[in-house]
Amino acid sequence: MIPVPIGVQVWLATGHTDMRKGFPGLALQVQEVLRRDPLSGHLFCFRGRRGDLLKVIWHDGQGACLFTKRLERGRFLWPSPADGVVTISSAQMGYLLSGIDWRHPQETWRPSSIG
Repeated sequence: MIPVPIGVQVWLATGHTDMRKGFPGLALQVQEVLRRDPLSGHLFCFRGRRGDLLKVIWHDGQGACLFTKRLERGRFLWPSPADGVVTISSAQMGYLLSGIDWRHPQETWRPSSIG
């Protein structure tokens, strides 16, 4: 789990994003699409087309951080592009990263073994 300091907001980029992008490309998306400052200290989350890959960018004041998570099974539940810019709480982000519906928290699936 990413330690989210108090006062930090978590923003979701609705729709899908090209997951070949690194921090510079995703930071540009934050500026142009979300109209936010990627160096603000807030977390910005992006989901790939298939829905099983999530990238989170965060600037902690000292440098740029890029976190990636791929689900072995299932998809990250994501708002539609029609929802516009969406912000969630750090608790909801914890559910999101666990593959749980952050809108209605219930565990959907947990791996029993690796491989």
